[in-house]
Amino acid sequence: MNDLNDSLNDSLDAGPLRVAVLVGSTRDGRFGPVVAGWLAGQIAQREDMEADLVDLVETPVPTVMPAFGQQPSDEDMALLGAVVPRLESADAFVIVTPEYNHSYPAALKNAIDWHNQQWHAKPVAFVSYGGISGGLRAVEHLRGVLAELHAVTIRNTVSFHNYGDKFDADGKPLDPECDTAAKSLLDQLTWWGLALRDARAARPYAG
Repeated sequence: MNDLNDSLNDSLDAGPLRVAVLVGSTRDGRFGPVVAGWLAGQIAQREDMEADLVDLVETPVPTVMPAFGQQPSDEDMALLGAVVPRLESADAFVIVTPEYNHSYPAALKNAIDWHNQQWHAKPVAFVSYGGISGGLRAVEHLRGVLAELHAVTIRNTVSFHNYGDKFDADGKPLDPECDTAAKSLLDQLTWWGLALRDARAARPYAG
């Protein structure tokens, strides 16, 4: 038990986990920033992680990719320069996504596809929102995509069904159980985040 505690303390001594919270919707009138803001507040209450809110409206990525083997244009490189280093430095991710037509937004897929090694051997958690399904079909589609990118997806999720009446005017969920669910998700993300950060430090990931 002492060895386990020592290992945990050594991992925490490396600093809090850097968690990139990716806001996946770019639609006008989107609800994503409300959900992401609440989640960032949950992370702010913890000493073992810190949030970096990556909003695809504020920091868009290009929508046209260069041909294989070609470099992006200077304009595209400038856009990517505002996002790539933040994902590269992240120890873990939380993707906040709605559900569009039983799946996730095109802007989110585009942002995922522009990156590769940034996802390798890192954990990804999901917070979704939508109608009766709460965005869970979008989450299940994302799991397969991120597995292809060598990421580890967290089993627990937080989902908001019929989200329009689930938050108060201050952007806080009306149901206190939401905070409990967020803690469970972030606890799992912390375990995987620390374990995989230690593993990447010990040896390069063979991606």
